[in-house]
Amino acid sequence: MTLGLDLGGTTTDIVGFLKDNMIEPLTVRADDPVASASGALGRFLHTNNLDLNIIRTIALTGVGTGLIGNTLLGVPIKKIDEFTAIGLGGCYLSGKSEGIVVSMGTGTAIVDVKEKHIEHWGGTGLGGGTVIGLSKYLLRTLDIQRIVRKALNGDLSKVDISVGDISTAEITGLPNDTTASNFGKAGDDASDNDLAIAIINLVCQNIGVLAVCAARCTGNPSIILTGKLATIPQMKSICDNLSILYNKTFIIPEKAQFATAIGAALAIEL
Repeated sequence: MTLGLDLGGTTTDIVGFLKDNMIEPLTVRADDPVASASGALGRFLHTNNLDLNIIRTIALTGVGTGLIGNTLLGVPIKKIDEFTAIGLGGCYLSGKSEGIVVSMGTGTAIVDVKEKHIEHWGGTGLGGGTVIGLSKYLLRTLDIQRIVRKALNGDLSKVDISVGDISTAEITGLPNDTTASNFGKAGDDASDNDLAIAIINLVCQNIGVLAVCAARCTGNPSIILTGKLATIPQMKSICDNLSILYNKTFIIPEKAQFATAIGAALAIEL
């Protein structure tokens, strides 16, 4: 068995491949990356009733990779470039051989994939960290699930300025509900729910627009969204609107939050 680990600052995603069959991935949280990696491996083995000696190689990627040596609990480690892992994982989950793969984590990385050629296109500091950081100061919470629940009942028009708010005439190609200014309205009557959806829209919409720019620059037809932020319920409706506005296809594959770990494991076979 080959394992893929995506080691972040506070979480580790782990997945296993046995004879080309993917074992159900999982996430472990810990403040220390080394403890997170060891805990993820132990939990994965326990959950799937596996012995350590069945693991041939651990494919390790992510920001915490430099803190791990050449083995983990005695199992050999191969370190995988994170952009390679993002591209391979996104394409594997979406069933596409090419596309713009967007990894929406604490920040956001964007890679261009054409067949097996993977190139880092760019990125942005906007991401899940932005959602949580703004919510700490505006909503007094760091709980992403609570933020998402609040946003489900929020009214974006109480916070954002739309094209319809500033133009009395129809603008070709820009529907009236298109965002003209994030947080441009922000009246005193905006509730926490309104602020929650505005925060999520600010981050996710701008990541989506940047991905569209990448797709146009590279000529890639599809935009594949991965990472934990891609799986929140608001992301689909934001992407549906961007798809209509820019005539680009957005794909949020199943298990999108584990794409980088999956891509790391797949890189072993290349």
